[in-house]
Amino acid sequence: MTKIPVCLQMYTVRDDAQRDLAGTLATVARLGYAGVELAGYAGKTAEEVKALLDANGLRAIGAHVGVDTVTGSPVQAIADAELFGYDYVIVPWIGKPYTESLEGYRKLGAELSAVAPQYAAAGLTLCYHNHAFEFELSDGDKTGLDVLFDAAPDVQAELDTFWVKKGGQDIPEYLKRLSGRVPLVHLKDMDSEGNFAPVGAGTVDYPALFAAAEAAGAKFYLVEQDSCQAPLTPLESIQISIENLRAWGKV
Repeated sequence: MTKIPVCLQMYTVRDDAQRDLAGTLATVARLGYAGVELAGYAGKTAEEVKALLDANGLRAIGAHVGVDTVTGSPVQAIADAELFGYDYVIVPWIGKPYTESLEGYRKLGAELSAVAPQYAAAGLTLCYHNHAFEFELSDGDKTGLDVLFDAAPDVQAELDTFWVKKGGQDIPEYLKRLSGRVPLVHLKDMDSEGNFAPVGAGTVDYPALFAAAEAAGAKFYLVEQDSCQAPLTPLESIQISIENLRAWGKV
């Protein structure tokens, strides 16, 4: 089986990137990441970021784009995607009023469905990235995330496995539930106290996760760590993550 590429969500190293984007990308490349997922431009122009990615042999496979831009300015979001050459536009976060009721999730689903064909016509896949709050509301066995995806059949999932676990769900089961529409899987571990940890340094059952992700049709793994616990720095944390993934034969 062809290996699923392992990329880095740049939010993990946001502070390093703000100080020295060129040096940070050079480290990401040296560690062996196949590419990145963008989360802003670290104070640079899009063109400057693209040039630095090219200089380091890295590709952007997608970008986190605010929901207001995704739904309100698709022309701009599509133009950015064309500049970088990535295939995935991902909504990374939502707030009120969407999260206040299941109807809010249905409303968001309808709004994303309305623009999804525009992205598809440009060769792009529109995705939604979860946190834990989508699991706080439910209707029978349907969580808020289920309601959202039911209302947006053309929207794909970027499943954040840490937040699935944090939300009290079973990671392999949720991957199975989204089989065929989960091209992007965020890898981040959880320590015994529920904090973020480098991949392989926590409590997530990775053999089960990998088997379920591959059965569900995942196209990319994305290492992400929202915050890093001292004494580890973000760059040290992403090194531990990829070294563990390499030891497991995933890189």
